[in-house]
Amino acid sequence: MVRVPTPHEFTHVGPGTSARDWRAHPGWAAGEPLDLRGVHHLVVVAAHPDDESLGAGGLVAAARDAGVCVHLVCATDGEGSHPDSPSTTPQQLAAVRAHEARAAALELGVGEAQLVRLQLPDGDLADHQEQLTRRLVELVVAGGAGERTVLAAPWREDGHPDHEAAGRAAAAAARRTDATLWEYPVWFWHWGTPAQAPWSRLRPLTLTGPEAQAKQRAIASHRSQVAPLSDEPGDGTLLGPELLEHFAGTVEHLLVTPSTECPDDALDSVHEQDADPWGVESRWYEKRKRDLVLAALPRARFRRTLEVGCSTGSLAQSLATRTSTLVAVDRSPAALRAARTRLADAPGTDVLGLDVPARWPGGRFDLVVVSEVGYFLSPLALDRLVDRAADSLDPDGVVVLCHWRHPVEGWPLDGPAVHARVAARLDLPLQATYADRDVEIRVHSADASWPDPGR
Repeated sequence: MVRVPTPHEFTHVGPGTSARDWRAHPGWAAGEPLDLRGVHHLVVVAAHPDDESLGAGGLVAAARDAGVCVHLVCATDGEGSHPDSPSTTPQQLAAVRAHEARAAALELGVGEAQLVRLQLPDGDLADHQEQLTRRLVELVVAGGAGERTVLAAPWREDGHPDHEAAGRAAAAAARRTDATLWEYPVWFWHWGTPAQAPWSRLRPLTLTGPEAQAKQRAIASHRSQVAPLSDEPGDGTLLGPELLEHFAGTVEHLLVTPSTECPDDALDSVHEQDADPWGVESRWYEKRKRDLVLAALPRARFRRTLEVGCSTGSLAQSLATRTSTLVAVDRSPAALRAARTRLADAPGTDVLGLDVPARWPGGRFDLVVVSEVGYFLSPLALDRLVDRAADSLDPDGVVVLCHWRHPVEGWPLDGPAVHARVAARLDLPLQATYADRDVEIRVHSADASWPDPGR
């Protein structure tokens, strides 16, 4: 994705591109129209109260008209909008803006029960991005049918740090849940120019008259932003008429990204921050688990083994002693660096940077190991992984699963759910199971390939 260059500094009072210039551009009405057919659940994320009304108020009103379940998520209370106010403290402003958010939501047809207020710190959302992602995952999962859910959030290139953090959080949540990401620009309309706009990706949503009117009423509900707090310096209007003109009319523009194209760098960040994030070198649980996986293998020796999600390579190092050729894959650059160092002297071993299941190593395997990674995939991605594994498995091939049995925060699946989903999709019988309080190991293979105990 080519990033739009953002000005180092822009303010609401600085010169900007007029709404008239935007609407005169041929691309304004040229994109493929958006519609809500097939959408079951809409989750709209706002970095601050008013973002949702400005950038997606018409979308919310249209969704409610179409009978779509809608949740609005205010990541912060927007308490930092007037840092120099002589009349209103940040705490008072948070309360005012929370009240305004409720009023705006009602104008759009969304009740207070569907308005989620997270109270993360205004101006510091990037440091709480994973917390926001996890809450969004919870909302999507609770709504069911992630593939029929739309996550709408500020554009990741909007030029405001909180907006971009909210967009990144929504992108990660979309990837984890199979939801589709719709991003709405807010500040870009002010500082950007038509020449900078990603017209090939911008898609117009045409509003009915009542939907456009509901949006305008919602925007007007944010009185602390569209009118001065007082006549004193520091209490001025943030969203003046020229800015608001960008959000008038009957068209909203959003950028659509499928879940499979949404980035999520949470696991890479874990590996960047800690050379041994799972304690594989120090915890007896990890060493014992590796030994259990090796003991569960039905043959002493395999021809070609694939480990999906090798992390730093500790299990791969053990598997290398039981196979002629080993392919270990991961998508985290930090994890891959550690795995390549660990496996540098292991014969017949390749460590590949692949984002499975979208990318898959070539060739066939008689052993596929999926250990502690299934729940870091979305449900549909796990299904595709099972299909990929089955397609690349030799007739006598074996699939081994090993997963933590406790809840996994921030992702839709846990270990038992992973194993149940694989069993329902993989056309190989379950031959062996080991389970204790913490971990479960499952071995799938054809009956004919299971070893004869008499030999």
